[in-house]
Amino acid sequence: MAPSKEAVRQLCQECFSSPPAGLGPLAQRACPAIAAGPEEAAQLVSALHSLTRHVVYRGLTRAEDILALFPENFHQNLKNLLTKIILENMVDIKTSSDTINRMAVPTCLLQLKIQEDAALCGNSPVVSALTVELSKETLDTMLEGLGRIRDQLSAVANK
Repeated sequence: MAPSKEAVRQLCQECFSSPPAGLGPLAQRACPAIAAGPEEAAQLVSALHSLTRHVVYRGLTRAEDILALFPENFHQNLKNLLTKIILENMVDIKTSSDTINRMAVPTCLLQLKIQEDAALCGNSPVVSALTVELSKETLDTMLEGLGRIRDQLSAVANK
């Protein structure tokens, strides 16, 4: 049981910003604050780390989308609190990463839909979306490389 909402907020922020290798020490430090044993604290820290990273990676910005990630039998108040904290942290993360200099640089957002190999997935291949932000230079390099591949394939096809 966490002593306060602020303690939960702090733990969520630390779980998100910690690298996977830092989760063990974080769990040990969190034990007294959450009144849990080392194993339970490690599970909690790992789950919070995965949850916060998943939300950011998937770009979930609606409370409904985050709430849907929790199991049905999850404590409702804790689910709402975690969702609120994660959404607030998302705003902080976006704000801190979108500096004025960076916003002035033209970029391209490229969304790729990736379908897993049907042979590996069975009858229902998994399709996932990946969004990548590219600078003008990176996009130019990528397009130039794709143009070379096209030219080589055309040369092979015409032989």
